[in-house]
Amino acid sequence: MSVVAQKFLDDDHLTAAALTALPKIGPKRLSTLLKYHDPQTAWAVVQGRAKPHEVVAALMQESGLGAMWRANATRDLQEQILARCKKASIHVVLYGESSYPSCLKNDLAPPAVLFYLGDLCALNARRVGMVGTRSATASGRYFASHLAFELTQNGVSVVSGLARGIDAWAHRGALRAREKNHGEEMQKSKSAFGELAPPVGVVASGLDYVYPKEHGDLWRQVAQSGVLLSESSPGSPPEAFRFPLRNRILAALSEVLVVVESRDKGGSMITVDEAQKRDITVLAVPGSPRNIASVGTNLLVQQGCLPVVGVDDVLVALGLDNRRANTASFDPRPRLSEQDAHLVAVMVGAPFSLDEFVIRTGVPLLEAAISLGRLEALGWVVNNSGWWEVIEFG
Repeated sequence: MSVVAQKFLDDDHLTAAALTALPKIGPKRLSTLLKYHDPQTAWAVVQGRAKPHEVVAALMQESGLGAMWRANATRDLQEQILARCKKASIHVVLYGESSYPSCLKNDLAPPAVLFYLGDLCALNARRVGMVGTRSATASGRYFASHLAFELTQNGVSVVSGLARGIDAWAHRGALRAREKNHGEEMQKSKSAFGELAPPVGVVASGLDYVYPKEHGDLWRQVAQSGVLLSESSPGSPPEAFRFPLRNRILAALSEVLVVVESRDKGGSMITVDEAQKRDITVLAVPGSPRNIASVGTNLLVQQGCLPVVGVDDVLVALGLDNRRANTASFDPRPRLSEQDAHLVAVMVGAPFSLDEFVIRTGVPLLEAAISLGRLEALGWVVNNSGWWEVIEFG
């Protein structure tokens, strides 16, 4: 591998990046593969040159995945990924590495492989997610831009998906706050509150596949002054299934999530659901009952989310909810009952089957199945192809 290539991808990073490009791999399957094998061994397993762990073996038997992956795990695929990363200066970080973002490390579903443009240190600032409808009103666009401007001035990074509408206008406001003397000097400008916060973008396509196309300059500016993230391999198009997956990362990066305008269904509400799974504070900007773009945000307010009418509302929420503000381990899961805590403690360690759970805990079969389902919903165990495993944070 050349010196230039090594700057971006060493062998492990290149191999892991190529694994993300396999058909139907998905974040969960990729995480399983890389949990039981290092990248080089995982590649050999996929190619049929190494024996897989029993959990991985069961996974590869699903719907002919093993044969499909083996047919696609070629040197040509690695070379394509390498060429794309070199051309676009895309970097890779793997789960478990010291440089992996601490705010994602203990998430319910952390990306096993993360691609980025820019500086991961941008994630060290306080972070507020801003989402909303693509069909934003003029007042919604103005409010999103103005709120993001003020948050950035207050040292709070704005996180969005860079979609049309509210997302894009939020980042335009954040970038505008970083300009000084009408754009003559960026990056080092300061406000009365100290360093201006860097923007953070999370996208659903490969980092070299700009979507929507008209946001090319926006992507470039976010990457230059902050960081742009994706778990999709370079060259991946913005397929529909990638957006909900992107939204979970957006939620996980946020300490507080602000919904500016939203219908009662759609991407914004998926992000809200992901935030609520993680016990992340959700705020909503109320709007006119006659404004169809505010149906979702008004519903959130009705359901108990605090309203946002200005930047102070968000800053207060950040001050009250600062559990994710530092690198210390934070476990967002609800506390377990004494009985459930005992079940989890008994099963910590290697993967186990339902039958093993019954034998080791003494719980009847039906009750055991119900218990595992409850613990999975609470985020304490995960099922991979019939094998259960306790999720340990920290």
